[in-house]
Amino acid sequence: VDPAAPPFAVATADDLVGFDIDLARTIAARLDIPLRFVPLGYDGLYDALRVDQVDVLISAVLIDPQRRNDVLYTLPYFNAGLVLVSPSESPLADMTAVSGHALAVEFGSNADAEARRWLRRVLPFETRPYERADYALDAVRVGDADAALVDAISARLYLRGQSNWQAQTRAVTDAWYAIAVRADRSAAWDAVNHALAKLIEEGTVDELLARWL
Repeated sequence: VDPAAPPFAVATADDLVGFDIDLARTIAARLDIPLRFVPLGYDGLYDALRVDQVDVLISAVLIDPQRRNDVLYTLPYFNAGLVLVSPSESPLADMTAVSGHALAVEFGSNADAEARRWLRRVLPFETRPYERADYALDAVRVGDADAALVDAISARLYLRGQSNWQAQTRAVTDAWYAIAVRADRSAAWDAVNHALAKLIEEGTVDELLARWL
């Protein structure tokens, strides 16, 4: 796990905390197996899996189709893609509805690039760049923009802290997180995937997401 990816994994003075940490512990408890976390930088996760330093990656790992010959991915458990956020009293259903409106984005982000792509597909709209994603969301909340395009994590954390503001979110792009196991460890993958599927079905994953996001 990469312990520098809040709110999924964070290193404290004497422990690891976060959504992925809780998810890993819950899966281990469900399988009745011991669990040991190995803190690594994100760039080293797949290498650690390849050389058998670790058995499983649970670390906000994006499903990468180019790795499917080497890695087995479980069911996805979180979509970290871009979302369109607009006020509940004047919602925009999707990106086609942004035409003629002002869209707030974080300058230079994936959302900024996606907004530019949509400018080539639909009738014109105004983009309003901000230094950070939460500033773009602030602009919508105070009425300086009609909607914001931000990543799902930023949106969930912001709305968590603005419980008095009612907003609508609509997915625009997908970026699925999943658990990864080496391709030659199908039994391990089957056990972890089955446990995760049950946790999703029972609502436990949603409960963990609500705790951290």
